Amino acid sequence: MPAADQTGKLFVGDAVLQVNGINVEHCTHQEVVHLLRTAGDEVTITVRYLREVPSFLKLPLGSPGLDHSRVSSPLFDSGLHLNGNGSNTAPSLPSPSANEPKYEKRWLDAVCLPLLMARVSRYKAGTDKLRSNCFEVFALNGTVTNILQFCTAAESIDWLQAISTNINDLTQENIKMLNSSCSSEDQIIHMGWTCETPDGSTTCRSSVFRFLALRGPYFYIFKTPPIGAPDWGQAETTYNLYEVLFKVHKLWMAEDCWLQARLYLGLEHSPEQQDSSESLCFSILVGHGQSHTFRVELATDLAIWEKSFQRAVFLEVQRVRSKSYMCSSQGTVLSFTIDFGSGFSCSDVASTTVLWRYKFSQLKGSSDDGKTRVKLLFKNAESNQIEMKELEFANLTAVLHCIHSFIAAKVASMDPHFMCSQSFPGQYVNS
Repeated sequence: MPAADQTGKLFVGDAVLQVNGINVEHCTHQEVVHLLRTAGDEVTITVRYLREVPSFLKLPLGSPGLDHSRVSSPLFDSGLHLNGNGSNTAPSLPSPSANEPKYEKRWLDAVCLPLLMARVSRYKAGTDKLRSNCFEVFALNGTVTNILQFCTAAESIDWLQAISTNINDLTQENIKMLNSSCSSEDQIIHMGWTCETPDGSTTCRSSVFRFLALRGPYFYIFKTPPIGAPDWGQAETTYNLYEVLFKVHKLWMAEDCWLQARLYLGLEHSPEQQDSSESLCFSILVGHGQSHTFRVELATDLAIWEKSFQRAVFLEVQRVRSKSYMCSSQGTVLSFTIDFGSGFSCSDVASTTVLWRYKFSQLKGSSDDGKTRVKLLFKNAESNQIEMKELEFANLTAVLHCIHSFIAAKVASMDPHFMCSQSFPGQYVNS
């Protein structure tokens, strides 16, 4: 019925009741088609909107509050939309009365969210409890979708992954734009939303969203995303990248290898994960034994953060090349140096005399008291004997993390696969 369709008054879900005054409610489809074909040049059709049809066809239902006794149309169906206020719309077909709603054949937005810097959450606000088959989307401008409920877990994950992919793609485009005006030492490696969870079971602090960024020499923690250049100075906390340790929490894995794959892709969650804050989490261990724990929505997000930290720490170690810390040994003030090219050395502060020097490969072990003292075990290249060096630092954790960062960067620089996959600038390639 092309002519009837052109009136703009027929919608998915409308059932034909009468044709030229003839009741066809109990006729078969073939009988109605025959009657329409033989009704002549002008046909008057009486229809009634059946609300169950869009649901049967898996189409969105109509707008709550519409008077379907007067208007047989849902707000959202297969491309046909009702606009009752006439604002911000394309031209529509004239209605019989000025008071009649106007129809147009395009989607109308119930809510429109800009996805740049947006975040998604499947968790109940302030908790580690997963919602079933639903999530929310929060835009940077404060717009919220409310809870989006889906019929199955598969549909929920499909939409979650699609929206997350869009957000990540927009973030990467934004990073490229910002990096184009920054120096090589101030490049953004990655940034995005996470949820910071309480550090321990004894705390009463609830989970809160945090915007994280890896830029230049620092790891940033923000309450809200930095928009302009001054905002980068408003971070809640910043840490030197080579003095933090990134740790992925252990994921629950089933014996079924296919279930393992689905868990990793974020397509399923184990019973343990449903009520566990360990699900899809990573920790940032910082100086003086402090730490932050963050949760992400998908396993792909976790993998991106892990790779981004590896890259950011590697670049920062390559940039600084060496780092020295004040320490003491048997009452003598010393300077302990970690050098990317030569390894470890220790010198007397007063005389600047180098007391000992070892390569990274000569470090065979270490132990510490968890407070200030550490024992480093080195293998003497000539005698093959183990030599112990005991040192005391004001911030032992930062020193141990720095040692870890330098050794990890050294090992990575000798891995052709890592270097090629990261596409580092030429000056970062180890000869």
